[in-house]
Amino acid sequence: MASNPYLAAQAKRRRELVTPEGLSLPLTVAGRGARAAALILDYLLINTVLIATTIFLLYLAFGVLGLKDGAGPGQLFGTLEFLAVVWLIAMFLFRYGYFLFFELGPRGATPGKRLMGIRIAARDGGRLTAEAVIARNLLRDIELFLPIMFIASAQQGEGGLAGMAAAAWLAVFLLFPFFNKDALRAGDLIAGTWVVEAPKRKLAETLSLAEGARGPSQATGATYQFGEAELSVYGEFELQALERVLREGRPEALATVAETICGKIGWNTGKGDERAFLEAYYTQLRARLERDMRFGKRKADKHS
Repeated sequence: MASNPYLAAQAKRRRELVTPEGLSLPLTVAGRGARAAALILDYLLINTVLIATTIFLLYLAFGVLGLKDGAGPGQLFGTLEFLAVVWLIAMFLFRYGYFLFFELGPRGATPGKRLMGIRIAARDGGRLTAEAVIARNLLRDIELFLPIMFIASAQQGEGGLAGMAAAAWLAVFLLFPFFNKDALRAGDLIAGTWVVEAPKRKLAETLSLAEGARGPSQATGATYQFGEAELSVYGEFELQALERVLREGRPEALATVAETICGKIGWNTGKGDERAFLEAYYTQLRARLERDMRFGKRKADKHS
């Protein structure tokens, strides 16, 4: 029987991520097409805001500030120059703030990435930092937007050679992800990140058992209930790691994580009931974090 090309491609993109605690977590590197589509979607949204802001500033200049036909050239030029500076600063802050805000969030993904089912992750298994997100997005300007600007501004004659050089520059960076197995951009290499597939369903929809979360464990009859002290140990990053472990359901990983959590919170549950224990801890930790976020409190990880 011929192998399924899609499944074969998926298998080639599977990787093992080792967390700082030494836990191995499986994940799948995002496809190049999904990454390109996510970037296009994000910039469609960003450019929509850019256009709306431009229209608003023009309305402000010619409507609210009263720059009508009777306005002198000096007044007109000065006001438009000021609004142009405001526009440039606003667009710079919005463009970088957009990626920083969404990629440092609990989902690690912009709206475009979420629509394509992918997210950013640190390659060392640790928490994604602001420095990494800023670095990978600043590098995008060098990889993509600077050569595009040179190509657009190049003219026939004296600008022709510069345009050819910019086109070669752009081609190198566009083809860069095709020459490494993890589809990394140059920005990913510098920032220590990669883009991986995000879970398409919530854990609550994929858990095969939920005894530990909803009632006594069928294996031991134990009911796991955690207090504030036990739940305050971990944050969003650890919750996501626990979610991946439960979704995969590998016995050795379940046992390792259960032992780690028990050591942190001072419990000793014994062997054989790790999944029920972890499901209960996941459910109650998630509820606590969501409750705190509603009151403006956020715990990013165990260090915060």
